[in-house]
Amino acid sequence: MRKYLLLTATLLFSAPAFAWVPKLEETTAKNVLDGVYGRRDPVTTYQTLDLSVKDGKFVAGDGLVRAFDGGDACVSDWIANPADFSRGSRVNSITVSGQADQLYFQGQDARDSFKNLSVAEALNATSSAKRLADGELRVDINVRGLPTQKARDAYLLRMKGPGDKMIAPTRKSFVNDFKQDGATWNGTLVFYFRPLDAGIGASDKAELLLRTEADTSCAYDITLNLGSFQ
Repeated sequence: MRKYLLLTATLLFSAPAFAWVPKLEETTAKNVLDGVYGRRDPVTTYQTLDLSVKDGKFVAGDGLVRAFDGGDACVSDWIANPADFSRGSRVNSITVSGQADQLYFQGQDARDSFKNLSVAEALNATSSAKRLADGELRVDINVRGLPTQKARDAYLLRMKGPGDKMIAPTRKSFVNDFKQDGATWNGTLVFYFRPLDAGIGASDKAELLLRTEADTSCAYDITLNLGSFQ
């Protein structure tokens, strides 16, 4: 199983698939499955932002993380002291994905079982029911420095679209990767959103608003470019 916190592979831009596909259709499904079975180069079905700090800036790039609340010092302190968890845990990476990514795994399972998963089978009701609902976006938040495993419940996220319309996640869960590292905990939280409800389309930029478990005013505004893998 792919571990999102270890994603370092070079991203391939040879396919028309987005990081997020609101509803799978024949062209995207064929590209994904052809990549799985080696009939073409693999397509990109997810997007990862590396928010670790190197040489005084976020690896993902400048300007992607801004202060939504608490002032610019919230971001500058994160950059200056990325391993100081006394003021709260840190986000290590964010990965967004949707139906196309889950089809990738369905294709892998079929291939590994010596079966062929056709486009028609992939889009039928049985296969579709095992993926995200139409319009859903999965957001994986890999964090480090939580004071307790329970503290992961305190993470608060919203997604903001045009006109500052803000939506809450429809549900949340956790990846089974939480481990204690000395006095703190590391692992991956999973949130599910419906961007269309905020007026955000597949080729748009969205703003992910995030508060950690820390009892501070700091909140972060992180840009997600949902169309960057077109």
